[in-house]
Amino acid sequence: MKNIFQWNMSIRYLVFGVVLIILSVGLWFIRSILEPLIIAAFIAYLIHPAVNYLTRRTRLKRPAAVNLVYFVTLAVLVGTPSTLTPIFFDEFKRVITDVLDLFNQFIAWLMKPHASTIVPIDFGTIAQRLIEFRSSFLSSLPDQLLAMLGKTSIGALWLLVILAAVYYFLAEWPRLRNGFINSFPTEYHPELEELYLRVRSVWMNYLRGQLLLMAIVGVTFTIAWTIIGIPGALVLGVAAGFLTLIPDVGPFLAALLAIGVALLEGSNWSWMPASSLAVALITMAAYVLLISVKNFWLRPFIMGRSVHMHEALVLISIILSTILWGILGALLIVPMLATLAVIFDYLRRRILGMPPFPPTEPFVMLDPPVPGPKIIAVLKSRISRKKKG
Repeated sequence: MKNIFQWNMSIRYLVFGVVLIILSVGLWFIRSILEPLIIAAFIAYLIHPAVNYLTRRTRLKRPAAVNLVYFVTLAVLVGTPSTLTPIFFDEFKRVITDVLDLFNQFIAWLMKPHASTIVPIDFGTIAQRLIEFRSSFLSSLPDQLLAMLGKTSIGALWLLVILAAVYYFLAEWPRLRNGFINSFPTEYHPELEELYLRVRSVWMNYLRGQLLLMAIVGVTFTIAWTIIGIPGALVLGVAAGFLTLIPDVGPFLAALLAIGVALLEGSNWSWMPASSLAVALITMAAYVLLISVKNFWLRPFIMGRSVHMHEALVLISIILSTILWGILGALLIVPMLATLAVIFDYLRRRILGMPPFPPTEPFVMLDPPVPGPKIIAVLKSRISRKKKG
């Protein structure tokens, strides 16, 4: 049966706008549910190159490659903490014991009367408040543990969702990508394929930038901890490099490990201060200096060069996204902005009737071409002829 009524362009745009608004509002209301899916998609993106490598360089089919990469990654993520936990558990208990001893010594010092040249100073009230804080903190630990147990149960459910979603994204990504592209008319398929390749290039460049940043941070912290003389400097430096993938929190945890080892073991070098506390303070100062250089110069520089964004824009975006959306926002804001730039440039060109893609990456200024020797010779001959004429 022939279609009698066909929507005109105005109705199409109206329906598209209404559907887009409804979809945006719906996503806003379920944003808490989307967070584990975004985490799963990012993890799948990180390990997806390994799947592509196995399918291209070996005879493995994609399902076998997906299973191998997925379960090896899962074994590494589960096995590494379980292997390192017994190593660091005793050290962690010693750190807690030392901190409590220092806390008790500080309270005892406050309880003693201190005389000055003008008036006597009594810190007894402060010491009493600290004793009350310690008592109330310890007495509230059971309630805190119950609340933590409830959060842990919910977190375990989210972890199951993330694990299932990672496997789904790895196994079904080609079908999802092809299904999205095939949902458009056939004449748009080449453009959408090119747009997908450009967006994929943005994310792959971002991944390379992250790997480079992790390597630089790992080497730098290893050298710093070696100079200070912290035992296990190589392991602590490698941990700092890997944990750099988690913005701000990761390097902070790595620094806490280094400071804890320095507080317990001191320095291996004879020329360093004998006091473990002094070594821990030097370690803390080194961390503050290095992490400031990394956050305010190195990361914006590497990420900006990776996705063709200005370093200042990268720094501002990371700071604002950390405030608004936390660690996940800081981790994804740079490639998301670069992706939006690619898509916006494509839409702008289509709306203005221009070719859909520029010959180079969007928003990249090229230097003017330098004249070759033949062109220079021709110009010189013309200038000499004009002078003779």
